Amino acid sequence: MDSDILQAFQRELTCSICLNYLVDPVTMGCGHSFCHPCLCHFGEEAQTPAHCPMYRERSQQKDFKTNIHLKNLVSIARQASLKHFLNSKEYMCVIHKERKNIFCEEDKNQLCLLCSNSEEHRAHRHCPIEEAAEEYREKFVKQMRSFWKKMRENQRNLKRENRKINQWVSYQIVHPDDHEEEKEHLETLIKEHKITIQQLKKSKVKMLQKRKQLKKVFKELMKTCHKPDVELLQDLEDTLAMCELVVLHMPQPVRPQLNAQPITGLVDRLKHLQVNFSFHNGINSRNIMLFDDVRSLIFGQDNKDESLNSVRSNFFATWGDQAFASGKYYWELDVNDSCDWAVGVCRDSVVRKNHTMIELEDVFLLLSVREEKHSSLLTTSPIFFLHVEKPLGCIGVFLDFQNESVGFLNVAQSSLIWRSPTGFLNFPVRPFFFPPADH
Repeated sequence: MDSDILQAFQRELTCSICLNYLVDPVTMGCGHSFCHPCLCHFGEEAQTPAHCPMYRERSQQKDFKTNIHLKNLVSIARQASLKHFLNSKEYMCVIHKERKNIFCEEDKNQLCLLCSNSEEHRAHRHCPIEEAAEEYREKFVKQMRSFWKKMRENQRNLKRENRKINQWVSYQIVHPDDHEEEKEHLETLIKEHKITIQQLKKSKVKMLQKRKQLKKVFKELMKTCHKPDVELLQDLEDTLAMCELVVLHMPQPVRPQLNAQPITGLVDRLKHLQVNFSFHNGINSRNIMLFDDVRSLIFGQDNKDESLNSVRSNFFATWGDQAFASGKYYWELDVNDSCDWAVGVCRDSVVRKNHTMIELEDVFLLLSVREEKHSSLLTTSPIFFLHVEKPLGCIGVFLDFQNESVGFLNVAQSSLIWRSPTGFLNFPVRPFFFPPADH
């Protein structure tokens, strides 16, 4: 083949990022092809993973599949380069003066034909060097794809841990009365709160350390895969051991939770304030996307890697037929063991308007929102993430216009979930309820 044509052929199989033969080649929507690990690394460093590195053209692709056609062409080009190298005098067996074109799987050594038939290696499994190189390069490629997923997962967990730290630092623990038992419980919660912040900070440090380890090994694997076949087959055991070691003990997010201990007589003291009323269906999910809005808040608007749940919430918002503007009132609502539900109150003026789009600031709720395999508990207006056990069964709602506050109780445990600060409630409201899906 003409040398100019050969060079042009090689250029077409070269990654414009690393300037080496393509490894695990992927093709973007604009038509340009790159090594998948190079594209991942470029995106992380440039903070623009959805852009073409050559012309910065934006791409909607997130998961890139290997371009098999290009991969096969690169394999052919590598084999041609390998044959040229094996024919050189520098790569002859010192003992037998034969080409070392055989790879010993047991010893991870490169041998000539006579060495492979010797007593030392005769019983071992052998294969041509080009086959061994392709096999191990493919193993390393799979490792890099796996590492990249773990790096992204670790980064997501790190962002969540940072949000948790910020939430816990600003978290307010409040109790409604001055009973001695409640004061003791409050002191316990404050101690647990301080311990939890330290746990979250330690978890963050572990995730930062793991991120450095994963990035270091990822880069090492990139370098290894770009090596010529003969060099790639050297020091295999060290490379494989390094890969196995770094994925051990992946740090998992801390799911902190304060112990909601029972408070004797808490629910009984409110029973005499209990009121009865009926609910009316008022607004469906087309008019208020409460749970999806809150999920967006939980996961973060800038996180493009996460789905906020493919199935959008479908529910009816209901409100009571009675409004309250003064006095003290208490009622209970059953949420079973569901994940998505909300109880609380809503501005009366908003409820009385027809076809009004209800915003988060118009409702004052305790919410349970599905987050992957778990649930997040929080309040609206203002937003507070609550780190107590998710209640099962009935939720108690306590309206106190004297102190201008709203409180939520875990009825089954006779414990306080949350109470708004004094001066929070200074306008007429109606009971509001987003029933669980199975209601």
